[in-house]
Amino acid sequence: MANINDLFCGFISFFKSNIYLCFYLAFINVLAIILYAADKIKAIGKSRRIRVSTLLGVAFLGGSVGSLISVYLFNHKTRKKAFTVGIPLIIVMQIALILFVVYIKM
Repeated sequence: MANINDLFCGFISFFKSNIYLCFYLAFINVLAIILYAADKIKAIGKSRRIRVSTLLGVAFLGGSVGSLISVYLFNHKTRKKAFTVGIPLIIVMQIALILFVVYIKM
């Protein structure tokens, strides 16, 4: 059974050894922020919006942190449970998946 310190060190070394994953996560999170900002601007202008499935899909594909930051930074979609509850659940799922992979490698 691994302790917290071992998991944390494993978590850090996982990202150090998977540098392309870090670049991907940075890219997808910036993309999420751009999409939420664009959707907020479109909502204000009452023009055609970005689909909810696209916004949540980007979160599911790794942009969950950028999505959650955008929801509250732009005060956008804060009344929708899919965003205020769903995105944090996606984050928990993604962290659990990474910890599982780290634990398996130990």
